[in-house]
Amino acid sequence: MSDLTFQAIAMIIYLVAMVMIGLFAYNRTKSLDDYMLGGRDLGPGVAALSAGAADMSGWLLMGLPGALYATGLIEGWIAVGLTVGAWLNWKYTAPRLRAYSQIASNAITVPSFLGSRLRDTSNVVRIVAGLVITVFFTFYVSSGMVAGGSFFEASFGMDYHVGMVLIAGTTVLYTLVGGFLAVSWTDVVQGVMMLMALILVPIVGIMHVGGFGNLIEAVNTVDPALLSLTHGEAALSWAAVLGIVSAVAWGLGYFGQPHIIVRFMALRSTAEAKQGRRIGIGWMLLSVIGAGMTAFVGVAVYQHDNAKLANPEGVFIALGQFLFHPLIAGFMLAAILAAIMSTISSQLLVVSSALVEDIYRIFSKRTLSGADGVLAGRIAVGVISVIAAALAWPRSDSILGLVAFAWAGFGASFGPIVILALYWRKLTAQGAICGMVAGAVVVGIWGNISGGPAGIFDLYEIVPGFLLNLAVAYGVSKATYTPNPDIDAEFDQTVAQTKGI
Repeated sequence: MSDLTFQAIAMIIYLVAMVMIGLFAYNRTKSLDDYMLGGRDLGPGVAALSAGAADMSGWLLMGLPGALYATGLIEGWIAVGLTVGAWLNWKYTAPRLRAYSQIASNAITVPSFLGSRLRDTSNVVRIVAGLVITVFFTFYVSSGMVAGGSFFEASFGMDYHVGMVLIAGTTVLYTLVGGFLAVSWTDVVQGVMMLMALILVPIVGIMHVGGFGNLIEAVNTVDPALLSLTHGEAALSWAAVLGIVSAVAWGLGYFGQPHIIVRFMALRSTAEAKQGRRIGIGWMLLSVIGAGMTAFVGVAVYQHDNAKLANPEGVFIALGQFLFHPLIAGFMLAAILAAIMSTISSQLLVVSSALVEDIYRIFSKRTLSGADGVLAGRIAVGVISVIAAALAWPRSDSILGLVAFAWAGFGASFGPIVILALYWRKLTAQGAICGMVAGAVVVGIWGNISGGPAGIFDLYEIVPGFLLNLAVAYGVSKATYTPNPDIDAEFDQTVAQTKGI
């Protein structure tokens, strides 16, 4: 059999397994709470791996190794920022959000939690947050479909549209059928695949070049600055400082990513957040280190073979095909597909929940439960999938460009509000609304400007957006705050439940 046949067999096995998990989860999904949040019954391991897989997407196996391969360790600052941000998110957001979301009317989405927590009887908080999630994540899902189609095109020479339909159809099928449980269980499989691939490729690669010492020597031969966190500069320039601060600031985004923090709400208990943190950060550290080592093995291998890659982001794929049997290489390719699919499915479910729970339910004033709630969730998944696929069909670069703002947009819009809601009892609905709008507007404007005095507009837009949101929410809340015994009681109950975790 040809190499391509072996790789196709691995892909088919993987895709069939994902659909089978979705069908298995179908029998466990009886209510809207099951469909959107898994009945709050995720173990710490499942929650941790699911959050990690949903977070990283193809960036972990293609973007990060590609950036390090092309530019060196200075690109690693973004990994540092993300790892620190993820740890802080698990440490400070996870336990309180798990406890508080249940205490505050058993909320099953981030917007519904904020609405209940702030006693927003007008529902403006939920509607604004729900609309932001629906609009941005629809484009986010679309970009994942674009990535899936491009992956099949690059790996198998398949037509872009056929590949896009295949990846979209498979992901939508198991998400639509199995809901949150299917997404979480497939995320676990996908997370394990990603981790194993990022461990095996650098280990076998280091053996291929003759050991770790030979690896370092080979990289230094190409360019010693590749192994420097400052590119070997004795004194950092202002532009370099802005670049490093911007990279590390990616970690701020974690506090406001709905598809990640919803995993905290789904934990079986508040106490399990600690174990989830250890598993999740352990997975992340090993994965990020593996991605970095993959990049430097690529530098050593392709420098030695005098065949420098034209596309740096293909270094993981190239090494997998070079170092392993075609069938194993096929599963390495499937790990990239797993990274893409895990993010699409998680975001698709978050959009569905916002559409059903935070927009349709408010305007229709209907209580959805049991089979009706599950059906509404599935219809929402189907509708959003069709819209996202239509946006992805022409392969528009504008869609992928919008994704560059999405992380900053969600982080700056929701991050400060989630933190204040969990740790400051005086946050008001007016403060939350003004803060969210301020953060989103700053990201939108700042992200489209470059240069400025001392190059300040080259700073990643999440920094000014996050800070302004925090300042506006605090100031408006101080001006509009009135004591509410019910809010105080829930806040105190949450603090008591999470003490020492």
